[in-house]
Amino acid sequence: MRVPGYLRFLIAAFALTGGMALLGAWPTERLGGAGAIPAMIAGCATGLLAAALGAIPIALAASRPPAARLQAALLAIGLRFLAVLVLGLAVAESGWFARRPLVTWVGLCYAALLVLESRYAMRAAGAGGVDRAPGSSRAVSS
Repeated sequence: MRVPGYLRFLIAAFALTGGMALLGAWPTERLGGAGAIPAMIAGCATGLLAAALGAIPIALAASRPPAARLQAALLAIGLRFLAVLVLGLAVAESGWFARRPLVTWVGLCYAALLVLESRYAMRAAGAGGVDRAPGSSRAVSS
């Protein structure tokens, strides 16, 4: 497991989520009232936790062969979607938060963190090296 890469991903995900929440707090409160802010925080936390869970297979497969890294990336997509679905439904059905801002922020954080996780997966896939023909910059197809 590449712990430094995963920790960098978590720090970047936390910073991105925090920045989004800071930028979105005023419009969220303006459009949804005071009850929208706790829903925004819960939506951001749901998206962040799902991204953290989804990135675990990528971190575990960083030193494996390319086929295993591809399988890990596919597993990460499914795990992340399942996590956000289960967590999002649980939080929405709890009745503790306003649903509209909650669902909006889960979606916003999911989309933003998906970009970050894709970059992390691409870097982790490249960390193991790509099979190249000697003296060539082109990858060898198997």
